[in-house]
Amino acid sequence: MTVYEPWNATRGAEIIAEHTHLEGATLVILHALQEAFGYVPEPAIPMIASALNLSRAEVHGVFTFYHDFRHKPAGRHVLKLCRAEACQAAGGDALAARAEAQLGIALGTTTPDERVTLEPIYCLGLCATAPSAMLDGRVVGRLDEARIDALVAEARR
Repeated sequence: MTVYEPWNATRGAEIIAEHTHLEGATLVILHALQEAFGYVPEPAIPMIASALNLSRAEVHGVFTFYHDFRHKPAGRHVLKLCRAEACQAAGGDALAARAEAQLGIALGTTTPDERVTLEPIYCLGLCATAPSAMLDGRVVGRLDEARIDALVAEARR
């Protein structure tokens, strides 16, 4: 479980300033903000745009294009299920549906108790054998019903 800082505009400005000089700064800043706060707070978008001399629309476009960025804080645990074609073909759709049913939420959402966020991810590089997942940054391959059940149970703790 990762503990995040609460959103603070001063801290957000510090993070943005630390990365403005880097190539591809928009993505780097978005990742840094999410790493610090657990999501990219809406007030950060105009701050990034101003610091990089971009329009808000440009920053928002980058933010919404990538599935990894969150609009709201994640739950205490983040369970990412691979949704790439190879994992789907190996039974990933059924396992994703199983996890959704057990948690009572859809992919891309968080349980009402804010304990678990269920997210898609698009390739963990383990597709040759069976579907894969990631729980709080730990990669788990060769998913089957027993393993997805164990991951969901672990995330609920």
